[in-house]
Amino acid sequence: TGNRPRVTITSNWPETFWAETLTLRCEIEGGGDSEWTFGWRRDRTSRTSKYTTDNEYIISQAADSDNGDYECSGRRGSPHSTFTPWSEPFKLTVTQITPKAELRADRTSIPAGGAVTLTCDVNPPSSGWTYILYRGDHPGTQDDGKNFNGRISVSKGGVYRCRGVRGEPVYYTEYSDSVTINIILSNRAVVTLQPHWTEIHSGEKITLRCEIEGGDDSEWEYEWETTSSDRTVRQSESFEITATSYSEGEYKCKGKHKTELLSSTPWSTPITLTVSEQKPKAELKADDTYIPVGGYVTLTCDVSSSSGWQYYFWYRADKSSNPSSIHEFSSAGQKRVSKEGLYWCRGERGNPVYYTEDSNTIQLKENTVANKAVVTLHPNWSEIYSKESITLRCEIKDGDDAEWEYEWKTSNSFKPPKEKEYSIGPADTSHSGNYSCKGRKKSDQSPTGWSDPITLTVLSSSPQPVLTVSPLWLSPGDSVTLNCEVKHPSAGWRFYWYEAIPKHTHWN
Repeated sequence: TGNRPRVTITSNWPETFWAETLTLRCEIEGGGDSEWTFGWRRDRTSRTSKYTTDNEYIISQAADSDNGDYECSGRRGSPHSTFTPWSEPFKLTVTQITPKAELRADRTSIPAGGAVTLTCDVNPPSSGWTYILYRGDHPGTQDDGKNFNGRISVSKGGVYRCRGVRGEPVYYTEYSDSVTINIILSNRAVVTLQPHWTEIHSGEKITLRCEIEGGDDSEWEYEWETTSSDRTVRQSESFEITATSYSEGEYKCKGKHKTELLSSTPWSTPITLTVSEQKPKAELKADDTYIPVGGYVTLTCDVSSSSGWQYYFWYRADKSSNPSSIHEFSSAGQKRVSKEGLYWCRGERGNPVYYTEDSNTIQLKENTVANKAVVTLHPNWSEIYSKESITLRCEIKDGDDAEWEYEWKTSNSFKPPKEKEYSIGPADTSHSGNYSCKGRKKSDQSPTGWSDPITLTVLSSSPQPVLTVSPLWLSPGDSVTLNCEVKHPSAGWRFYWYEAIPKHTHWN
């Protein structure tokens, strides 16, 4: 017969995957309205036992064994049948994998009220798919799914998956890997320290706390990240560490909302802990080693390497006595003492208390010298002008000059020699400042106390004399008073007067 059969596939995609159902159709060219029955064979080795009126050949759950060349032929007429030739072979290849969906997000963290675009594709690439998007509040949960065309905008946080679907009966790809979308809230997380210092020493205890601004503590769960070597997973609001070198690094936290799942604050600004392996040592200083008669010496204790210390001062009257505390904690680190003896201190901070090493010791002696030192100026002007000269003298009341050595201290950069007198000239503004002195007996080195400071001021401007006349309006024979003074009031001036004789012009 001239009718030629042709095998076609009913789907609109060329590829067939493992376990997919497909339908082959036998179409006879020019077959007209005649009633045909159809026969099938594969690889020219098999043939249906009989022709049927169904022109479709259905392969359910395609497998590797279904690969081959499929042909069909038609038959009509009875009792004498007419057969068409066999069709050209239709080659069927079953891809032995189940395709998998791939879900992508243009970003995974969005601010509250924002949105993210999700895109679903099938791998390996193939055609004919529509897609279903699934959402869960956490991994392992998902809703019933929502059909979409492969691209969708979502504004709700969650764990998302997708898969592709095509054909009838429906064929599904494998689920995609999950994509977690987080909602970033406007609340701010802040890491705080208790105690508040970031420079700590090995063995100290410190508590880190994650505080959420504008939130109730009961609403939040917590997550921490650190660059330190301490990789302990922490999910509480606060935690305590005993510092070691492993604790050194940055710490940051964020809050996760308990009811608004997958909604969290941004990460806090990191706070950096620095850990010193060496135990700090306090340093003790005294403004003098001799306690003046009826006076005191100021002790200063300091731990310069870090902050937050309170200081405890200790005292021993002599080598045989037991040490005793002489002062309660002082955050200023200063103590006035008036007893001679051996002094030292230490720093303490934190809870439980962390101690520094004891400081150096300082031996203080009571001064037996009652003489008092006084600074005097010669001439006795506390204000002078630049390029003037002046002498400061250290005078010891009721003392013989031959008995004493002298020492000076100033509030400026000049250090006068250890002599009774200090001459300045020509002076400039850098000589301005406070000057104090004390004497020390040559025989036993016992000192006086420091004198009261005297202030010297050196003015940079030049003095300007001012001449005034009274009265200003005169009649012939009247008396007049002339007055000369220095514009800036100061002492010690002598005045010189000059008379100017006007030159007369004679007319011829």
